[in-house]
Amino acid sequence: MPDLRVRIVRFVDKEPQPGIVESQFRDSDGVVHKIIDKVPIFTAAPLWSDSEFPQTGFVGCKVLQQFYDSSGLNFARITISEPWDVETTEGKSELMVKADELSD
Repeated sequence: MPDLRVRIVRFVDKEPQPGIVESQFRDSDGVVHKIIDKVPIFTAAPLWSDSEFPQTGFVGCKVLQQFYDSSGLNFARITISEPWDVETTEGKSELMVKADELSD
């Protein structure tokens, strides 16, 4: 399953363990989306309130559709609800992103 590249921008809370962080990513329209969840959802790094931010992270996703637009740009419609049941702070789990934001 691929991962969506995110920026971990801040530490939110120490409870529940091992801590909660906020990550952000841009969709294909350039809109910034936020995900707030446990540290291990995004990284294996031991992040804490005194860690330096931003840091690179990843969130698991499933590609629902991949295509090229008329100018040749590669896009992917993804869901972040698989495999970790994650959604954005706006309650979205299905989004369109540039395919180069995904890693294998």
